[in-house]
Amino acid sequence: MTDHHTSDVPAPIKAVPLKHPGQWVVGVIIVILAVLFVYGAATNDAYKWSTYGDYLFEQRILSGVGYTLALTVLSMIIGVILGVIVAVMRMSPNAVFRWTSWVYLWIFRGTPVYVQLVLWGLVGSIYQTVNVGIPWGPTFVEVNIQEFSLKNVFVIAVIGLALNEAAYMAEIVRAGISSVGEGQMEASTALGMTWWQAMRRTVLPQAMRVIIPPTGNEVISMLKTTSLVSAVPFTLDLFGRQRDISGVNFQPIPMLLVASTWYLVVTSVLMVGQYYLERHYSKGSSRNLSGRQLAALAAANEPIVEEGK
Repeated sequence: MTDHHTSDVPAPIKAVPLKHPGQWVVGVIIVILAVLFVYGAATNDAYKWSTYGDYLFEQRILSGVGYTLALTVLSMIIGVILGVIVAVMRMSPNAVFRWTSWVYLWIFRGTPVYVQLVLWGLVGSIYQTVNVGIPWGPTFVEVNIQEFSLKNVFVIAVIGLALNEAAYMAEIVRAGISSVGEGQMEASTALGMTWWQAMRRTVLPQAMRVIIPPTGNEVISMLKTTSLVSAVPFTLDLFGRQRDISGVNFQPIPMLLVASTWYLVVTSVLMVGQYYLERHYSKGSSRNLSGRQLAALAAANEPIVEEGK
């Protein structure tokens, strides 16, 4: 008796990869242009490679790298914390919280960060003192803002960067939380979890897949944004140090290359860390399964055929 099911099985497909000669042509052109650029840069006296080597590990440059990292880390920590608070306010049923957070986002996302840093540098001229006490009554605490801003320029720079970053982190966190279905929170609550337990154990771990990639990009962006703190003015960062040195030796091109090299080095390290963080929080995604795991998943999804049919 002939098995009709065997005749219905299609023949295996022999996939033949398409050839793209145009890609090879473009690739060769790009390689040739890159080699010509590197050769031209290596032989161009304007780059002053000897000066570049002299200042690459110079003490003032290394100190500037340290200040740049400190500005980046502190500003991001404060920015993330404030961003979470603003994101929760944006999602609050309280209209006052929602509108307050909206105005905050409108101001700090709608004005350039350089302008904000300039204004923070002038805060001592705008508000000489801040008094804490009873209106039209006795004053309990008086803070001299003008003196504080002159003596703590680094703190003012961190505040300016952090408040600007919080506006962007708030939208990132809000988008991450919104990407998790409401059923996750409802199911966690049904299991007896409190709101914070459900947020910490269920919602946030899933939201991290959405939050981590843009947050990593924000850290890298913050690293480069620190070059604007001269508007405060704070000049001990990497860019400020190279500018001071180039103002003395009158060789801005090699000094800019020195600063660019350190920015590239730190950015590369941050990109590696971002990659491993993304891979950690994307566990369980089918896009990150190995070939054997994908084959097992496909076999598990195949329909079960009863014997004799």
